[in-house]
Amino acid sequence: MELYVHIPFCVKKCDYCDFLSFPMGSREKKQYVDALKRELQSAAEECEGEKVSSVFLGGGTPSVLEEGQIAAILECIRENYHLTEDCEISMEANPGTLNAEKLSEYLQCGINRLSLGCQSTIEKELRSLGRIHSFAEFVENYEMARSIGFSNINVDLMSAIPGQDVKAWEKNLCTIADLEPEHISAYSLIVEEGTPFYERELQLPSEEEERQMYEMTAEILEVYGFHQYEISNYAKTGKECRHNIGYWQRVDYLGVGLGAASLRCNSRFSNTSVMEHYLRDAGSPDKIRENREELSVQDQMEEFMFLGLRMTGGISRERFFREFGTTLENVYARRVRKLEKLGLLETQGDALRLTQKGISLSNQVFVEFLF
Repeated sequence: MELYVHIPFCVKKCDYCDFLSFPMGSREKKQYVDALKRELQSAAEECEGEKVSSVFLGGGTPSVLEEGQIAAILECIRENYHLTEDCEISMEANPGTLNAEKLSEYLQCGINRLSLGCQSTIEKELRSLGRIHSFAEFVENYEMARSIGFSNINVDLMSAIPGQDVKAWEKNLCTIADLEPEHISAYSLIVEEGTPFYERELQLPSEEEERQMYEMTAEILEVYGFHQYEISNYAKTGKECRHNIGYWQRVDYLGVGLGAASLRCNSRFSNTSVMEHYLRDAGSPDKIRENREELSVQDQMEEFMFLGLRMTGGISRERFFREFGTTLENVYARRVRKLEKLGLLETQGDALRLTQKGISLSNQVFVEFLF
């Protein structure tokens, strides 16, 4: 199984962000960490005998927590869960919230993969996104993490943002790749309802420009030694994010913290998003869990297809048969033939995967596997 820990705090919410996050003071952070530990301790009973292969601390911005708080969370996890010897322990962090003391604490308490939010290397673009840092601050934090000993770093970049053209995106890619991180997550902006961006008239790149940006990403990063292993993720060999791969392959995961989602034994549920309720009832997980959905076999098959096909290696026919007791062709033959004729899917050995054209039109492919 995998473990996800949600830290909902940030210095300032970015203008495009629709995640469950908000600024909060020292007192509230302490209350939250205490509640998080209570939930971790109580929820451990249902995970007895299971091994945790990855832990992911996300947010929000986990690095806004104060000295000793991340270490306390990791200590609680180790005391209550059985982590594998090679457990991947990832943590998201943002420039402007880091210093040498924090980074040293993270490394010493066992975090072995750091995910740094950069989004852009161009100051005008950073300002348009509402980021709290400059590119110079990002570089300073990145180099500090390296000097302290982090050997597995991801950098987040965002394309198709207001005012961006293809040349600017190329500069962003090359500038970050020159820093030689082990992993780059390159996402296209999605303007979500309820965000400041949604209320504005934005000058966004055209669909053609956005398509060019996407196609050039794999081409440029390949030159730097990255391979695309998922629609939006690129890694050096052996540095693929284990936690995310588990999500796309429907490995069971337990989400702890405010609003955190879980997949357990083909049941999906999420924690309450009301802080007052979470702080009061975190020690009794059943009281904070909402939106429970028991997945039918049909639901499971749909998820197997549209999540698994996000990976460039595709999905395994053998694994489909092992999980569902029937062949993929028995269920999806007509749809697969249609998508193969359109040049969007292809077979390689046991795998069914997206073609390069299919990656560009992935949403069109995924909808075909929804009954």
